[in-house]
Amino acid sequence: MKFQTNKSTQIMATDIIIHNEKDNVGVVVINKIDPKQDCSCWIMENDKTVKIQSADEINLGHKIAMVDLNEDDTILKYGHDIGKVVKSIKKGEHVHVHNVKTKKW
Repeated sequence: MKFQTNKSTQIMATDIIIHNEKDNVGVVVINKIDPKQDCSCWIMENDKTVKIQSADEINLGHKIAMVDLNEDDTILKYGHDIGKVVKSIKKGEHVHVHNVKTKKW
């Protein structure tokens, strides 16, 4: 995905979208991220960009940890609680059903 920042006319490639500054996960928006890939992340809420290096292969639409997460931590996406960590996750690792569960049941 490509977007234009409101701060300049420079076109930047985006690998990951973070919806809210409080989010501790981002969503992969390219076909796939490879292990040790340097990724550009766009924070939609405030039009900032940050960088992260992936630890795992992560496919389109899946989540990546933006920080280290410990068991029982809350996952924040869209600025909202979407589940809890059931197995520690390191920054850059894949966040999915193998390490996160809903709090609803």
